[in-house]
Amino acid sequence: MGNLVIIPIIIPILIGMIMVIFRKNIMLQRALSIVAVVSIFAVSLVLMQQIKIDGIQVLQLGGWEAPFGVSMVADMLAVILVMVTSIVALCCLIYAFYTIGRDRELFYFYPLFLFLITGVNGSFLTGDIFNLFVCFEVMLVSSYVLISLGGTKIQLRESIKYILVNLISSFLFLVAVAYLYAMTGTLNMAHLSVRIAEVGQDGVMTTVAILFLIVFSLKAGLFLFFWLPGSYSAPPTAIAAIFAALLTKVGIYSIMRVFTLVFYHEPEVTHLLIGVLAAITMLLGAFGAVAYWDIKRIITYNVVVGVGFILAGVASLTAEGITGSIYYLIHDMIVKALIFLLGGTIIYLTGSSNLKEFSGLMRLQPKFGWMFFVAALSLGGLPPLSGFLGKIFITEGTFATGYFWLGGIGLLTSLMVLYSVMKIFMNGFWGYTDVPEESATKSLKGLLLPMGILTGLTITLGLGTQGISEYVDLAVEVIMNPSIYIEAVLGSAFIE
Repeated sequence: MGNLVIIPIIIPILIGMIMVIFRKNIMLQRALSIVAVVSIFAVSLVLMQQIKIDGIQVLQLGGWEAPFGVSMVADMLAVILVMVTSIVALCCLIYAFYTIGRDRELFYFYPLFLFLITGVNGSFLTGDIFNLFVCFEVMLVSSYVLISLGGTKIQLRESIKYILVNLISSFLFLVAVAYLYAMTGTLNMAHLSVRIAEVGQDGVMTTVAILFLIVFSLKAGLFLFFWLPGSYSAPPTAIAAIFAALLTKVGIYSIMRVFTLVFYHEPEVTHLLIGVLAAITMLLGAFGAVAYWDIKRIITYNVVVGVGFILAGVASLTAEGITGSIYYLIHDMIVKALIFLLGGTIIYLTGSSNLKEFSGLMRLQPKFGWMFFVAALSLGGLPPLSGFLGKIFITEGTFATGYFWLGGIGLLTSLMVLYSVMKIFMNGFWGYTDVPEESATKSLKGLLLPMGILTGLTITLGLGTQGISEYVDLAVEVIMNPSIYIEAVLGSAFIE
């Protein structure tokens, strides 16, 4: 049954390659893409139950035992993220059916979408830090094409910046991996944890850890997010939504994994630095969200705030903080996809992203309006929606560590986030109906379904947290006790 671990990677890459052959058969590509993400969801459910009963699932590729071969590791955190990825991907795909356009569909949109999912799932499931680099590149190469697909002026301008930043971060990633291998003689993350515990995390090792932090910060948009607002505003709505929901989260996951499994011995340096960067990121992102009257800018800066808030819990390195980070990570993947789909739909209806150019959408699209209201409250972390519990745990974790300043900044920026999205609601949906005449005749047929699914999820996760709490607790247990992960991958001989 350990072979199931690699299935969420095999499914999208195989179906994606098949779809390339049938380039002009759009209906077949749509059907196969739905089959792929639904299959990944089903496999992730099976894996969750296996992990709950039998513990972490490990597959040693090629039959080479760790640490000599490449290990694929499915612990509860990784599988939860794979499951949420499949849900978000499904909703973005359904939205894309109605909005992406035939030209983009003919130019391999669906295969590229699945290759992107391949890289995301591979990043979550790999147990080897070089393989993490490989999965990053699979994800990024797909995103390079998706961000420029369509060839509009703004897409080409922003794609150059996006590609250059990621090429630099990929080069730094390779340099960091090379230094780490030269110092430890291994790239298996479980074995790295053992080796660094043996030799100690001295000044040079901590410097390498900081280099990894710079790399993952560029990927996640932690402090070094200058590329993000423009890049995530450029592509079509369905692509921007999947970027906002998944790409930064892979960087966040990498920081969470590496700095709780490998580089956790000098938290007064590494984790304090993560906390400082998280605080600055939250403040700068919140100021940007509040300052703009452009919908695209507001929601992209809210992505930045979410990155900082999740990593504030990681910086605390407490069970409460990690629990909050996992809850909020799940919430953020769902609600960021939702808010981008909603924002893109507003622009579709009105023909403008400037809040000063329209109002009164609620009279034309009441269901859509109330979906946005729920998403706005959830993004602000208000009860009983999905963002509330994660916010409480993260704040508790930062306070328990003595980082009162970090918890306070998190609460302050949450209020600023709420203000920024309620600004969209109050100015765009409320008041006298002032929209172009053609907006009254535009239909949201097919678009309300994916947005409704995500809206229902944010409500359900808020009200039914008890249903996933045991799975989150299992994920936290592994994060807080690296020996569990090490024993699953390497065996008990490596545990002192």
